[in-house]
Amino acid sequence: MEGKLITLEGIDGSGKSTQMRMLAEELRLRKFDVVTTMEPGGTSLGRRLRQAFLETTENVSPRAELLLFAADRAQHVDFLIRPSLNEGKIVISDRFADATFAYQGAGRGFPPETVNEVILLATDGLKPDLTIFLDLPVDKAIGRAGNRTGNNRMDSENAAFYERVRNAYLEISKREPERFKVLPAAESREAIHSRVVDLVVGFLSKERAVV
Repeated sequence: MEGKLITLEGIDGSGKSTQMRMLAEELRLRKFDVVTTMEPGGTSLGRRLRQAFLETTENVSPRAELLLFAADRAQHVDFLIRPSLNEGKIVISDRFADATFAYQGAGRGFPPETVNEVILLATDGLKPDLTIFLDLPVDKAIGRAGNRTGNNRMDSENAAFYERVRNAYLEISKREPERFKVLPAAESREAIHSRVVDLVVGFLSKERAVV
């Protein structure tokens, strides 16, 4: 089977990182060769960009934010994701290009045409094979994020911002229902994990059958 890119998306506090870890552990038990990564910060350069952006106390231009995430993604695609896919690995990423459409597009107000051009440049046309959106009502997500340690500058956004972001993700699910799957994220992490595993293993089983 060729390598596959699986991405987890969701507004802050939706549990993506936890679900990625649990999914990777399960897939490895099933003998899949799995690489886990994240955006921003999936490469050495990306980690420095992430630290500079998320921990800064100065005002950040929305345009600079858009381009910084694009730079991180270009490095990520060229030096981690594509090489891993070429080796036949399953790459699971906590966020990818859909996050730019939702956060910088809907959240910051950039036109879709601009955002899509930046995404295409950064990804060199690479799209996920499967995306799981962990959907959580904004009030619950904000409550969860507020209880986390190590919050960053994105955690200070208001509810209206996150409503725009969530709605943008749901719009993607309507446009690309085969790739972009929505799962409720208000249940226990074990219940969510079971749904995620069923979805991913079902997808990978179909891909294996095609080969």
